[in-house]
Amino acid sequence: MSHSHTHNHTDLKGKKLLITIVLNIVITVAQVIGGLVSGSLSLLSDALHNFSDVLSLIVSYVAAKLSQRKASIDRTFGYKRAEILAAFVNASTLVIVAIILIKEAVARFLNPQQIDSNLVIWLSLIAIIANGLSVLLLKKDSTNNINIRSAYLHLLTDMLASVAVLVGGLLMKFYQLFWVDSLLTLLIALYLVYVGYDLLKTSTKILMLFTPDHINVKDVVRAVNKLPKVNKLHHVHIWSLSDHELHLEAHLDLQEDISTTEFNTLLLEIEALLHDEFDINHVTIQPEYNKEDPKEVIVQD
Repeated sequence: MSHSHTHNHTDLKGKKLLITIVLNIVITVAQVIGGLVSGSLSLLSDALHNFSDVLSLIVSYVAAKLSQRKASIDRTFGYKRAEILAAFVNASTLVIVAIILIKEAVARFLNPQQIDSNLVIWLSLIAIIANGLSVLLLKKDSTNNINIRSAYLHLLTDMLASVAVLVGGLLMKFYQLFWVDSLLTLLIALYLVYVGYDLLKTSTKILMLFTPDHINVKDVVRAVNKLPKVNKLHHVHIWSLSDHELHLEAHLDLQEDISTTEFNTLLLEIEALLHDEFDINHVTIQPEYNKEDPKEVIVQD
């Protein structure tokens, strides 16, 4: 059995997450008070979304810290999957919040209420500025880390929601269109469902050890089978441990009864091939020669 891997970690800035947590706590408190005083459901819905942001950012911060802990005897992978779990939790909260907002928006749409539009306008402006700053802080790290991306999406959608609330406040102030408040709440909620579902699907696939979407197992097998002395790569498992670790585990049926030294040379070729063509950076191969076992690519244990 041979095993090799390479890693490429992103240095996540915990300080950025802490800043965004503080900003969102301030926004949430201000919007809850403002929503209750003004009677605006869209402002309260934005506050609820911001509260989910606070929870998601705290989860993301803890997960980012846990993921940096070293592996141990009883935790051989360490806490690397903590960030994937955090993304799953964050996506779930987005969808749950959206369902609550849809229910409330429909009820309010059937019974519109007068709203203090001035308070809505000023608080939405403050939320846009604070969320915009938070989005800028996390934008760079969001491109290569699913945990930070989940937090970034929370903040981005909330900034867009605040823009919608601002537009609604202006329409209520100048045209007395109070039903717009319920309509905006419904649109915000539907957008949350759209964003949350995509992230939920991605994180679920990783947690379930599904083959990543960009990997074609048959292509991987064909590429390895073309190498000298290889008869057939079979019993293949390919999965993502985290955003930065793509694993392959397989049995390798050989054409010849080669020495360990020869196999090491072959293994280096396989590792280079899998890394360069498929971005697989963690390879575990079980060499076999004339062994009687199933030779299918996928074997159900």
